[in-house]
Amino acid sequence: MVDIRDEDALDAVFASTRFDAVIHFAGLKAVGESVQKPLFYYDHNIAGTINLLKVMAAHECKKLMAEEICRDIYRSDSEWRIILLRYFNPVGAHPSGYLGEDPRGVPNNLMPYVQQVAVGRRPSVTIFGNNYATKDGTGLRFSHLLRTLLPGVQVRDYIHVLDLAEGHIAALRKLFDSSSNIGCEPYNLGTGKGTSVLEIVNAFEKASGKKIPLVIGQRRPGDAEILFAGTGKAERELNWKAKYGITEMCRDQWNWASKNPYGYGSPDSTKQNGSNSH
Repeated sequence: MVDIRDEDALDAVFASTRFDAVIHFAGLKAVGESVQKPLFYYDHNIAGTINLLKVMAAHECKKLMAEEICRDIYRSDSEWRIILLRYFNPVGAHPSGYLGEDPRGVPNNLMPYVQQVAVGRRPSVTIFGNNYATKDGTGLRFSHLLRTLLPGVQVRDYIHVLDLAEGHIAALRKLFDSSSNIGCEPYNLGTGKGTSVLEIVNAFEKASGKKIPLVIGQRRPGDAEILFAGTGKAERELNWKAKYGITEMCRDQWNWASKNPYGYGSPDSTKQNGSNSH
């Protein structure tokens, strides 16, 4: 394992093995932290990606799947074949319950945080703001108190990890299709439907049979109100479409969590940090 900001270390990896294509996941994406530490994020996500592209070009590996904008690379060298996969919140787990998400420290994403509350590792979920201009009535499925407090919360697109894996396979097939002049193309992966924080909590409560206590916090700088993907292009050109909805995502996440309440660790190895916000 190497840091993509270390060009010499990357070069040594590419010199030791021939790679047909690269899937680039080595980026940071926590919204709150990115607002607090913008240079830290630029260094990892931009400078690191530039290093990766330079080393790939030096070793004639010019098939790339990344989330960064790479059109200028293709315009300068048409041998590159680049697919940009855009997606927001991968969730769920393998249906077997043996493979799932196990964040280090305090989870930065909603679903694993809700999961840890459900298994008793954390006391509550704190929501980042309840005054977004999103659909009214998302609190109608909850208590009278929540109907009063939560008229509008953030809406996001979520995607099951199995659907996401299939999306990457479809993209790789596209890259290696000799009849396809791929150039540099972006594709959105998701369900194409927005789901609010409260709807996620409600679905997880149904899947787990557990009550998820909620606390209302302040809005977080940098957070958008509504983000979800139009997936028509991926459906047409990659022959890919999400198969699973929020119900299946929560079902599989809970199956993993209930079988592995402390992830891949143990109660002694898991730090019980305080509440986080979403």
